[in-house]
Amino acid sequence: MESFSITDIGVKRKMNQDFVFCEQNQVGNLPNLFIVADGMGGHKAGDFASRFSVEKVVEYIRSSKLTSPIRIFEEAIKNTNMLLLNEAKENPNLEGMGTTFVIATIMEDILYVGNIGDSRLYLIHDDIKQITRDHSLVEEMIKNGELTKSEARFHPNKNIITRALGASGEAIPDFFEVSLKNEDIILMCSDGLSNMIDDTEIFETVSSRRDKIKSAVRALIEKANEYGGKDNITAIVVKP
Repeated sequence: MESFSITDIGVKRKMNQDFVFCEQNQVGNLPNLFIVADGMGGHKAGDFASRFSVEKVVEYIRSSKLTSPIRIFEEAIKNTNMLLLNEAKENPNLEGMGTTFVIATIMEDILYVGNIGDSRLYLIHDDIKQITRDHSLVEEMIKNGELTKSEARFHPNKNIITRALGASGEAIPDFFEVSLKNEDIILMCSDGLSNMIDDTEIFETVSSRRDKIKSAVRALIEKANEYGGKDNITAIVVKP
């Protein structure tokens, strides 16, 4: 297995509110662990939300006796959501904070994924397939036939998400299990990447650098900045 990650402040932002965790070796009962979180909230609240959530989820997983990846994700996220809500109650500066959260592990050729918000996990093979479903206003508009996927990238409300960790007592993630094939590549990213580069170009950038995943990640970050870098940009590429 090979993996590589970068988180970048982008061009327009003064602070990086994304947080990334990339570990291809064992974490608790999981053989590897990958996480992208994109925080939101004024002042330093978004930065705190993403960092705190990743750290607490990893802490929970390290000590968990559970063995099912989805159950581990479910309990870790539920536990962390409550901790995040408590932090916001105790500190007025953190009120209204939240974070997206996409988490993955690979166990015996099965990819297990948990997702809340609009950070994404893609599977790249002969084409590109988004495994996660965005919890966002524009995604609902696409479902209702009010927008196309390409229009959604430029919609003024594209950053409004409908679910987040820390936003309410009911932070409900989606979970996915995917059988991996030879030559599959996994990309996880924040919307600072997927709002700047369309899926076709993401696919071309990664698939043309299959044997150079560090180069693939760097190229994605460079392109997102070249196209405006309007948000923080985070990407993990995993070659199982």
